[in-house]
Amino acid sequence: MRRTHTCGELKPSDIGSKVCLEGWVRFSRDHGGVAFIDLADRYGVTQVVFDPEDTPIGINVSALSNTLKTFTRESVISVNGIVRKRIAGTEDDRSSTGRVEVLITSAELLNKSAVPPFEIGDQKEGALPNEDIRLEYRYMDLRRTEMIHAIEFRSRFLHLARQYFESQNFLEIETPILARGTPEGARDYIVPSRINSGKFYALPQSPQLYKQMLMIAGLDRYYQIAKCFRDEDSRKDRQPEFTQLDIEMSFVDESDIQSYVENMLAYVWKGLYNRDLQTPFPRISYIEAMEKYGSDKPDLRYELQLENLTNIFKETNYEILRKIVADGGIVVGINVSHNILKEKIGRNDIDRYINLAKKFGLGGLTWARVVNGELESNIVKYFTSKNKIDIKNIMDAKNGDLIFLMAGPKRRTLEGAGLMRKQLATDLDLIPKNTFQFHWLVDCPMFEIDPISGKKDAFHHPFVLPYDNFKKGACFDILLNGNELGSGSMRINKPEIQIDVFHQIGLSDEEIEKNFGWFVKALGYGAPPHGGVAIGIDRIISILLNKETIRDTIAFPKNKKAQSLVDKSPSRIDSERLEELQLISMADDDADLPAIEEYTDEQLQG
Repeated sequence: MRRTHTCGELKPSDIGSKVCLEGWVRFSRDHGGVAFIDLADRYGVTQVVFDPEDTPIGINVSALSNTLKTFTRESVISVNGIVRKRIAGTEDDRSSTGRVEVLITSAELLNKSAVPPFEIGDQKEGALPNEDIRLEYRYMDLRRTEMIHAIEFRSRFLHLARQYFESQNFLEIETPILARGTPEGARDYIVPSRINSGKFYALPQSPQLYKQMLMIAGLDRYYQIAKCFRDEDSRKDRQPEFTQLDIEMSFVDESDIQSYVENMLAYVWKGLYNRDLQTPFPRISYIEAMEKYGSDKPDLRYELQLENLTNIFKETNYEILRKIVADGGIVVGINVSHNILKEKIGRNDIDRYINLAKKFGLGGLTWARVVNGELESNIVKYFTSKNKIDIKNIMDAKNGDLIFLMAGPKRRTLEGAGLMRKQLATDLDLIPKNTFQFHWLVDCPMFEIDPISGKKDAFHHPFVLPYDNFKKGACFDILLNGNELGSGSMRINKPEIQIDVFHQIGLSDEEIEKNFGWFVKALGYGAPPHGGVAIGIDRIISILLNKETIRDTIAFPKNKKAQSLVDKSPSRIDSERLEELQLISMADDDADLPAIEEYTDEQLQG
């Protein structure tokens, strides 16, 4: 190797050794002719020093000094020197190399850097440039300690996961990237075929059907670190291309799959943190999650549970709530205990929550305080004595507690109350830091009704095994701190049941044959009972590292507009290539078409 040590390796026991270090000039400074350079690489930073008064005899000090003057920030250099102890009082205990330095005896500029677009050293909060600049110069951004740590952590996580599955006799099997598009889930990215003119591949949204066919093939334990693609809007926890840990097994049930996932995460946890992860994870039903937390991905790290008060208001003098209940709606409450109220929430704060409730899809919000054992607010005068007693009992309300009441159609009210619960927890600083709460969402419905189209859709996907006369699906989610990490299920393994499910989501026999005939055919050749799960790697890494966005855990992510700024993709294709693929070019090569939203209605019609 050219270098004898990395920049994060030297320690006091190396004092007196002759070494060669290579890396990037992070910082440099001159103190009266003595030059100090912070030399950095992936492993750390070592201070290297040019000291004319201490340079060994025989070294051309002038030539060495001139060489050092060519070193600009972020240039890559090589230095040879002698490890020595730092002068007392100049040690840096924040660094693993902070008690030593290297006295330079020779140096070489390996490659000069242009002026860096931003500072690469450890950043103070708010010192980073905007994200698009960082993504344009991602190769520079990845030199930052924080980014190096994220990439190393991700690599370690995947390595440990592989170790576990290999120890359990799983096979790592790659499935195709060029595949057939299917009309379920998000939009596909499509790829034209030159050889098969006029036909297209689709990039896989997941390896779902391929991994099921692996089970039909008898390869009963499969896993893959799978690349997946979805043409959907980017968010802080979504990317057009993402990575999932994909698992499938035969001759198992739901609890078997969940147990393997828990054991894998416990193995990874021990390897990452040298701590035991408490298993099994709690299980909560879909109905319980919605009714207690107002979400199908509840955060269980704090309380503020929803309580159902609907029956109380079937008969009340408060006409608004009575009418909502009579129309089939519900009334739910959240008790903000006096024990967690850091400061008194005043009327202005309550008005803010009333406005937030409307943004959360609620018709409004009503409130009451418990003062001297009695409910007080501007509406309690409409409550009967029994109403007041029942509210206090169900809400377990004590003196000083603040109760929020929300009412309306069931689903919208539960979801809005769930958002209010989360807002209150944030405002009151109830969400613990560096606490990780895994749990399973179970007993999920087989189908749900799309609120916009009114169409029946699969709750997860149409390959979930149904039961209870198709009311429920053998599917489940794994959640962490209120975030869905992934979904799993038992799969349909009989062609007649698969066809029936396709019919229920509105597919005709012709559509089934056209899009899924090949898969239904495979199910007819002895498909075993099987199931699996897929966990989003980008998402779990971002949560464990407390990142705001999964983009900070991916080496080369797309930005919010699904663009790769480092290589300027997506880009236009030369007209010759389009002709070769028999695709029609919308414009000349050099044309810069505006985004769709920039056209006028007349232009769009044209």
